[in-house]
Amino acid sequence: MIRRRNLTGDARGVAIVEFALALPVLLGLIIGATQLGMLFFANADLRNAVAAGARYASIYPRPGDSEVIARINARIVRLDRTHVQGPTITRGTDANGHDYAIIQMTYAVPLDFIVYRTPPVTLSESRRVYTQPTAS
Repeated sequence: MIRRRNLTGDARGVAIVEFALALPVLLGLIIGATQLGMLFFANADLRNAVAAGARYASIYPRPGDSEVIARINARIVRLDRTHVQGPTITRGTDANGHDYAIIQMTYAVPLDFIVYRTPPVTLSESRRVYTQPTAS
């Protein structure tokens, strides 16, 4: 006689099946959170570098563009310099006759989700600062 097993009370292997179903979702959340953190730190580093350049451009006597760019590049800490575009400095005078400088810089953040790569996310920062008049 062949006995039929009663499988209604057998729960062996249920935990591994549930883990296998939940693992892709958990890995997606962890990898997504790390990529979001990379974007956050890249944005903070970009903003900090441009702000340091803007502060330096506003001192007296007015520094040259190459000195301001050197100050910005010295403040870049975590960014991959191959993906940095700029900084560019545009000088001008407003309607009231005040000198200003616009400092712009962009960074293309490469994202890597292990199984596929997305196009880079471009972060940009622009800061307008009023500068001292040139020495006559």
